[in-house]
Order: sequence, then C-alpha cells, then structure tokens
Amino acid sequence: MSEHFFPLKNDTSRKIVHIDMDAFFASVEMRDDPRLQNLPVVIARHPRETGGRGVVSTCNYIARTYGIHSAMSAKKAYELCPKAVFISGNYAKYVEVSKKVREIFARYTDLVEPMSIDEAYLDVTKNKIGSKSAVKIAKMIQYDIWHELHLTCSAGVSYNKFLAKIASDWKKPAGLTIITPEDALSFLNDLPIEKFHGVGKKTRESMNEWGVFLGRDLLEKSELDLMQKFGKMGYSLYRKARGIHNSPVNNFRERKSVGKERTYKQDIFLLEVAEQQLLHLSEMVSTSLKDKKKHGRVVTLKIRYSDFSTLTKRITLPDEIYQAEDIYFNAKALFEEYAEVERGIRLLGVTVSTLASVFYENIVLPLDCVQ
Repeated sequence: MSEHFFPLKNDTSRKIVHIDMDAFFASVEMRDDPRLQNLPVVIARHPRETGGRGVVSTCNYIARTYGIHSAMSAKKAYELCPKAVFISGNYAKYVEVSKKVREIFARYTDLVEPMSIDEAYLDVTKNKIGSKSAVKIAKMIQYDIWHELHLTCSAGVSYNKFLAKIASDWKKPAGLTIITPEDALSFLNDLPIEKFHGVGKKTRESMNEWGVFLGRDLLEKSELDLMQKFGKMGYSLYRKARGIHNSPVNNFRERKSVGKERTYKQDIFLLEVAEQQLLHLSEMVSTSLKDKKKHGRVVTLKIRYSDFSTLTKRITLPDEIYQAEDIYFNAKALFEEYAEVERGIRLLGVTVSTLASVFYENIVLPLDCVQ
C-alpha cells in the first residue's frame, strides 16, 4: 500500500537548464596563461610557502586524475602530485568573469538563479529568443561562453532543478546531458545514492547500512520509513527518487551573506586564542544561518592587524554548508595559510556567502500518525 498521504504531483511543464562552469578558477588561470594548458593546476598557495597549511579551492581536470579535489589540504595535494602548479588565485578576477557569464545568461532569460560564482539555474520555458527547445538554448549558451570568454561549461537540461543539476555533472567537461520526463525514472534507478543532492558522507553511510546504494533501492523504501529515519530529507528523497522536485527557479536572492566579526580591546598574539575566537564566530554564523534557513558555499576570513591593515581571503566549496564545525574547519584552514599572528590581530571576521535556501515542502501527517 502506498505510504504517501496525498497524490504526488510532478510538474513536468518547465524547461530548466543548469550551467556549471568547468573547473572555473583553474580554467580562468589556464586561459590567461597558455603555459598551464597541459599541466596539473591547483588553486591554493604552495604548501612549501605556508609550512604545509592551507586548502585546495579547486583544480583542473589533469590534477583531478591524481586524486586532488576541492577542500583537500594543499599538503595532501602536493603529496599526490609534486609537479602540480600551485596558484594562490585571484577571486576579484573570477568575480568579473562570472559577471560576464551572467550577462550571457540574461540574453536568453531573466529567470536566473545563481547558486555560486560558477553555476546557475535558468528557467527557459518562456525565453527571450522565442525558442521551444531548451537544448538549443543550452548549446547557444555554451557556444557564447566559449567564443566570447574562451571557457567551457557543462549543461544539464530537464524539467526540474534537481535533475538538471545532476545532468550538468554527468559529462564533464563541456558536456550536455538531457533528462526527459520519460527517461527520468530509468536514469534515477541506476544513480548512486550519493549523487542525490543533499546526501553527504554520513547520510550515504547510513543509507548503505540500510541497504540503499542506488535510486532503485530508495524506491523500495516507504515514505513513512524514510521520514522516520531521515526526517525532512527522507520526505524530499522519497520524491526525488520518483523524479519529483517542484521548486521553481528563484531569481530573487534576498540575502547574499551571513557574517560575524569582532574587534578586540587587546590585540591577539597567541594562535590558540585566535582559533578559539574563530570557533566562537563560526558558531554564531552557523546559528544565524540556521535561523534564516540558509546555507552557503563560500567561506571568507577577515583579519585586521594592529597596524589597521586588513586581509580578506575566501574559499569556494563544492557543496553548501551551515554547520559550525564545517565553517570553522574552512575558516581555520584559511587562517593557518594566510594569517601572521605575530603581527597582532585587532579584528577577526567569518562570513558565509553565496547563500541558498534550505527548502523543504510542508509535511502534513494524518492524525493517526500523531502519537
């Protein structure tokens, strides 16, 4: 007997394109310096310059063949590939390129929902060129980005955001994948559970222990069992396994960042004191994010020294975060890489930006389920 309490509604009327720039930061550096084209490129300060500290922001596809990935320690990346080219990165330059990418999006639709500096959803159901084909528009965007910016992107096309995002990651780099309403279930049946957006390492382990490894295994679980075991995520996964995700493309993003900073009466000269303050700031940011039901992919560290000079560094993560320990881990990694505590720290700040809503549909349970 079906466990859901109301008929499931699957809106297949939309035409959604998800654009994901390929190894964005590294690709911009390779474009601007052709000598890097056939070399493994890692966006991070070289660990020999930092005493082994720091984390990888991103890397090109050659570096990924060595097992290097975002959020890995720079030291580990160096151990995996000593011949890699380490580049500190230029976030201001990446922002400018991202603006040009979004200008290209705006030629086709105003319904654009940026998810980070290098990816966005576009609703092209109704579009500025009057095309009925979302695939045609995706190809045109890829063409424009390549010929005008000399960068590649991957595109996913489907009837909802969940499937479009999965599709854009399917054939990287410079790929184009289409998931139609007719193909969605068969595609999802063979999809590893960790590819379902929101399923992290811990949830994947719990799912595997429960016998869930693929989408087809998820289909066998009842809605009630999934909700009892995984809460709101279980409610969402029950629908996603069936190709249902009716969240619209939202081009109004009311909050771009959440941050906390503190100026100290006495300058900080001890590493352990600075780390304690970073943890406290991270906890406050996490609380604020949870209150606002937001999570984000960019962590920024701000340091003002006793001479009033200010340092700002950031890292872009592969997935959204909001937990205090995740924010602290990345803020601390930036601190270890760039801070000079011996100069005396007057101010510390931690910010999470490129926010998205932690969105769940309202769940209505029948009275006989309420104890």
